[in-house]
Amino acid sequence: MPTYKYYKSNHCVPHRLTPPPLASLYHSSFKVATTMSTTRSPPVAKKVERVMEMFGDQRVDNYYWLRDDSRSDPDILSYLQQENAYTDHLMSGSKKFEDELYSEIRGRIKEDDISAPLNKGPYYYYTRTLEGKEYVQHCRLPVPHSGSQVPLSVYDTMPSATDEEHVIFDENAKAHGHQYYCIDAFEVSPNHELVAYAEDTKGDEIYTLFVIDSQTGAAVEKPLVGCLTDCYLWAGDEALVYVSMDETLRPHKVWLHKLGTDQSTDSCLYHEKDNIFSVDVKASESKRFLFVGSESKTTRFVFYLDVFKPEDGLKVLTPRIEGIDTSVSHRGDHFIITRRSNAIYNSEVLACPVDNISATTVLIPHRASLKIQEIQLFIDHLVVYERENGLPKITIYHLPAVGKPLQSLEGGQTVEFTDPIYSVDPSESQFSSSILRFSYSSMRTPLSVYDYDMDTGVRVLKKIKTVLGGFDSSHYITERKWASASDGTQIPISIIYRKNLVKLDGSDPLVLYGYGSYEACIDPSFKESRVSLLDRGFVYAIAHIRGGGEMGRQWYENGKLLNKQNTFTDFIACAEYLLENNYCSKENLCISGRSAGGLLIGAVLNMRPDLFKAAVAGVPFMDVVTTMLDPTIPLTTSEWEEWGDPRKEEFYFYMKSYSPVDNVKAQNYPSILVTAGLNDPRVLYSEPAKYVAKLRDVKTDNNLLLFKCELGAGHFSKSGRFEKLKEDAFTYAFIMKALNLIPALGAGQNQ
Repeated sequence: MPTYKYYKSNHCVPHRLTPPPLASLYHSSFKVATTMSTTRSPPVAKKVERVMEMFGDQRVDNYYWLRDDSRSDPDILSYLQQENAYTDHLMSGSKKFEDELYSEIRGRIKEDDISAPLNKGPYYYYTRTLEGKEYVQHCRLPVPHSGSQVPLSVYDTMPSATDEEHVIFDENAKAHGHQYYCIDAFEVSPNHELVAYAEDTKGDEIYTLFVIDSQTGAAVEKPLVGCLTDCYLWAGDEALVYVSMDETLRPHKVWLHKLGTDQSTDSCLYHEKDNIFSVDVKASESKRFLFVGSESKTTRFVFYLDVFKPEDGLKVLTPRIEGIDTSVSHRGDHFIITRRSNAIYNSEVLACPVDNISATTVLIPHRASLKIQEIQLFIDHLVVYERENGLPKITIYHLPAVGKPLQSLEGGQTVEFTDPIYSVDPSESQFSSSILRFSYSSMRTPLSVYDYDMDTGVRVLKKIKTVLGGFDSSHYITERKWASASDGTQIPISIIYRKNLVKLDGSDPLVLYGYGSYEACIDPSFKESRVSLLDRGFVYAIAHIRGGGEMGRQWYENGKLLNKQNTFTDFIACAEYLLENNYCSKENLCISGRSAGGLLIGAVLNMRPDLFKAAVAGVPFMDVVTTMLDPTIPLTTSEWEEWGDPRKEEFYFYMKSYSPVDNVKAQNYPSILVTAGLNDPRVLYSEPAKYVAKLRDVKTDNNLLLFKCELGAGHFSKSGRFEKLKEDAFTYAFIMKALNLIPALGAGQNQ
């Protein structure tokens, strides 16, 4: 099952993109291709009856046999390969269009590029992409006159790359020979002499931790192995603190490793034995302390470790109290604590002296209409990332000099943004400076990195992602609309379309995306490949439904546990709003979601299949009750506070009422694409597999039902940047095929 995670950013084609035909051309010559081919029958999974009884209720699962935790059963692998072959066959008629779509999408990418360089003491650090290469290079360049003590400025600019540029690590070289390759953490030591990185070569999110010399690239010791996460930190220049998982992939132990010693001698700093809790580590912006947190979905408590005295071990900073959630930062002689409880549901910010942690002072009180998302500390400033009316905001407070009393903060300056709907996220900044770095985008504005002077309010754009192919943001309109849920709650919808193509008379095709779990905020941001839909006259919309965190903590609480049905009815209300207001019709409405968003898609398809023409369910959490009854499955125990514990009767029947697999029935469904990853540790591949098998057996229509399982990837699918674009092209080709929008020209084999 899924757990929310911020998604990480991660062949020759023309560099100049020929614009696609205008939408009017696509509306005039379509080849109908939505019914299943009669030339090849879909795979039929065998039935092996498994009867499960609880609370006097009986469930029959004929496809439980599809689960194999070793991922090696030949019968299961054969079945998955048959499904992939069937999908390839059904999509073969539109393969030429799919390939053209891929070339078009890739043609928007500036393949040789660098990220916004970050000035960190003696070096600028950045990543570089190369033409034709899937992965990045991690690079640095010396900062001229780095010892001059000149304060960092928003106008600071890295010199053009010279012979002094040093490639610390080339992921392309290491990825060679691996079907999947991912570096999810890359940390330079405080003295800049070493680098630690976490490597996953299967997509199962089990990492190996390497330490190399930053200049030569040579390994300085044996890699750290075992069931490790990508959560680790430097504790000074000669030690690492890292996290390991138990057999269910629950992060449960925090370790201290001294470089040059054998891993078997590492000391365990903390062992969390409660299987509802998971541990993590975070460094203070000051780099003086490391914080070890242990958290469930409702409770979080924190220990601290003095980096200069690691031998003293962990000390309790915030105690474990049911329902109290705390996160901690440090500056000078104070800890800064963000605290949430049932009463203080949108959080408050406190300060306490390092030498008297019980003497807390409220700096920012709780506000019912404004949620504190997170804070970022600087030597002279406190930056608060907040949410108000469904949108993110940044508020900056000036702090008294270190050593002076910290009292309640007044006022605060707000960073202004121009788009009506947008996304803002913190980026790594330098604690000792007055320069805040953040990333910004909207549905029509490519990812942009800004440096903001917190003393003067001057903002400088450091990098905007290049979009080739004639993209012009002024051609697109973004809107925020509100749908009325069945209980009267107003649900925000983010919308984008190309203004000279969309008629808003009900004839336009539309893709509606949703998630609605884990308090995750699906803010409207830019995606290059989406332009291929917009430039073909599509409307794209995001339903910010309950269960997410867009409207504050209560928004989340009202879409989880015994309120989970609100997530699904909110999404249906958003679809109905779009239909009633002529953004689309039922005949051209496609819905999409991934992971917990895939559960959303499965649930609403069972509830209202008549509303939709097509659906895409990516790595979907489909078998809610069976999975949540099995504590041996990764994440089950820690997710009882999200979905409920079906070992309790009230939760059992409530969860069964919406679990997609348990509610598939003999009725007509729209065309559906379901995806999975064989090595996925969050949603077992068997969940979408059994959903497809059951749906094939009972549905009464002849619409497309395709299942695509990546046999060498996990939850986040393939790892290469161009491989991901191919997946987008495939998904878009499916959507257009299902909506009868593939051009007739050259589509004679669509069937």
